[in-house]
Amino acid sequence: MSLEVEKKDETKEKIESGEEDETIENHVSVDGTTAAKKKKKKKKKPASAEIPSEVTVTDAVEKLEIKKNQEEADEPDDANAGENPEEKKKKKKKQKKKPATEGPKQTDPPSIPICELFPDGNYPIGEICEHPKPRDSLDNSLSLNRMTNEEKKALDVAHTDYYKDLRQAAEAHRQTRKWVMSWIKPGMKMIDICEQLEDCSRKMIKENGLSAGLAFPTGCSLNHCAAHYTPNAGDETVLTYDDVCKIDFGTHVNGHIIDCAFTVTFNPKYDKLKEAVRAATNAGIKEAGIDVRLCDIGETVQEVMESYEIDLDGKTYKIKPIRNLNGHSIAPYRIHAGKSVPIVKGAEATRMEEGELYAIETFGSTGKGVVHDDMECSHYMKNFDVGHVPLRMPKAKSLLNTINKHFGTLAFCRRWIDRVGETKYLMGLKNLCDMGIVDPYPPLCDIKGCYTAQYEHTILLRPTCKEILSRGDDY
Repeated sequence: MSLEVEKKDETKEKIESGEEDETIENHVSVDGTTAAKKKKKKKKKPASAEIPSEVTVTDAVEKLEIKKNQEEADEPDDANAGENPEEKKKKKKKQKKKPATEGPKQTDPPSIPICELFPDGNYPIGEICEHPKPRDSLDNSLSLNRMTNEEKKALDVAHTDYYKDLRQAAEAHRQTRKWVMSWIKPGMKMIDICEQLEDCSRKMIKENGLSAGLAFPTGCSLNHCAAHYTPNAGDETVLTYDDVCKIDFGTHVNGHIIDCAFTVTFNPKYDKLKEAVRAATNAGIKEAGIDVRLCDIGETVQEVMESYEIDLDGKTYKIKPIRNLNGHSIAPYRIHAGKSVPIVKGAEATRMEEGELYAIETFGSTGKGVVHDDMECSHYMKNFDVGHVPLRMPKAKSLLNTINKHFGTLAFCRRWIDRVGETKYLMGLKNLCDMGIVDPYPPLCDIKGCYTAQYEHTILLRPTCKEILSRGDDY
């Protein structure tokens, strides 16, 4: 035992003198006595050397802390001489990373284009709904679960750029109409309302020739006029408290069109009319989907709309769908792509197909429920399928070149022709219409004295789901 004590004393002296480090581990021998086991270390290395692996983690941490405190004590710090070591440590701690800077926020009135608000291209997604099972489906062959199907998911991914264009146009529409709703009021001229709306919409979409811009003129049809009215130059029509105004405008990116409309009223007596048409539009959207027959949508819309009545000035009116106005399919640079979505029963049994884009719109009326051409024409559109037609009138040739350059096959109005600098063009425009190159779209009206309302959304039949692109918090 005396020998072991002497060895411990020698070891202690060596540690204190700094000649070598050692760890003494006590272990119990076979006979139960405690023995001391020594592990000799190399001589102490400079501070830059690694900590020996045999040293325990606790010892290593303690040594590092001692060394750090010594370095801090050695550093001259006149300004903070009176501070505690703990306060110095806090100052030397690594600063937390600042959160990523947020993108620009929209101004009021809106002035920042949507593409700059979302520079990464991830625009807000519309309302996502599952495709419904078609009414005539006797099994699940037409209603397979597309949302979990891997093949359909892959098809979805392949169309990402197309979806982004549509969502950008939809967000531009949402922000524009939100702003318009904040200031539109009785006493304003209809031409001023349209021009302010269109100026804002052009900023939101960042108009760029035929790559991005307005898809068609702003419709602001009043009362018995259901669609296709926008004021021409010199029109002094004023919005009044008792008017029912349908605001219908569209945006596009690379020809991919968003067509969306709503009804503005100030007198609460028209609320039932708006409610009926809005409910019918939502019912039509709910019914729509891949493999659904168009006639089934019309039947649903009619059933919902005709369930409403409205009392106006002591007389009750049944709200009727306007049977010769329809929703429609949409294609690039083509607002009416061939398929019509009826709003009454008895239409054809054509089916909706995967990948198609539709404008689901419904019109309700307190009148006959049928519209006809009336009033001065303001809407025009070049015929999508027309080929080369020889023109003799120089003014018609010049105007056609202007139309091809600024509008292509998208709809336009006289105000827009004025805006691009054309003058004295009415004879040329009439000649283009007579030759079938340009089609006129005059205002569509029910009987005078009645009231009409409209709501419309653009939906996309994606392989996996149905996306209501233009859906917003407002409607």
